[in-house]
Amino acid sequence: MSNRTTVTEFLLLGFSDIRELQILHFMVFLVIYLAALMGNLLIITVVVLDHHLHTPMYFFLMNLSILDIGSISVTVPKSMANSLMNIRSISYSGCVAQVFLFVFFVSADLVLLTVMAYDRYVAICQPLHYERVMNRRACVQMAAGVWISVFLYSVLHTGITFAISFCGGNIVDQFFCEIPQLLKLACSDTYLSETGAIAFSVCLGLSCFVFIIVSYVQIFKTVLRIPTERGRHKAFSTCLPHLTVVSLFFCTATFAYSHPTSSSASGLDLVVAVLYSVLPAVMNPIIYSMRNKEIKAALRKLIVLRLFTRNKLSDFFLWL
Repeated sequence: MSNRTTVTEFLLLGFSDIRELQILHFMVFLVIYLAALMGNLLIITVVVLDHHLHTPMYFFLMNLSILDIGSISVTVPKSMANSLMNIRSISYSGCVAQVFLFVFFVSADLVLLTVMAYDRYVAICQPLHYERVMNRRACVQMAAGVWISVFLYSVLHTGITFAISFCGGNIVDQFFCEIPQLLKLACSDTYLSETGAIAFSVCLGLSCFVFIIVSYVQIFKTVLRIPTERGRHKAFSTCLPHLTVVSLFFCTATFAYSHPTSSSASGLDLVVAVLYSVLPAVMNPIIYSMRNKEIKAALRKLIVLRLFTRNKLSDFFLWL
């Protein structure tokens, strides 16, 4: 019979046992986290303040930035705190919360990227119907549908994960509570229900991937039929940031879950985990701001307005 024990806390994987390297890890993650926060908050700010960006594409981009802030905030601060305080533990309830929130934000990212692909499809393939199909009410309903459906899915997935019994100890071979690593600790006779949930998740991910691919096949067909090179470039440029973000998401996720897992943690496992859990949240605002003229113009206006306001305030105080 399996040795079933009541787990009250889990021990996460540290990046190093050497104190100097722990401090270095804290500093590196702090810089990455602040960069992700700043980039995504800038995207949210310019979309809210600039009325030229009050369109469906930027409304969904703002939602994506909110999700990116959430996803990186689930894993990185706890890892930073553990390194700074030289500890590895996370409470059982903390692990449950981390799994739920990570599943929620990553799944919502995927579904929202699928919705954004549909937005680009309608904008390019059915431009005459765009305003009618992607009106304000429809966009709000789509975004609400993403948040609500993913919330219910995350509750179900997390509930199934922690309904299993743990027989393999409490050491998680990852720097955050990750479902595949938790399953290594599960008793064999309670594993089947979670296997079904994972199979459903894979089917959901593949469905979103296929929908995005089909959408872009139709988009490319339409773009290639545009007679002028300038028109083709303009149409394709509105899709390039989204296509880059989608590619980054699927490449990092595929690499993370397709490479063979070892019985003990390795440096490669940590690097892969950082790539798919941290990199997208950092890179998404960079990709959209570098490849999008409207975002760059809105950022310039925001910076100029801030500098102008600061100069006016300085002149006012000097006058006083």
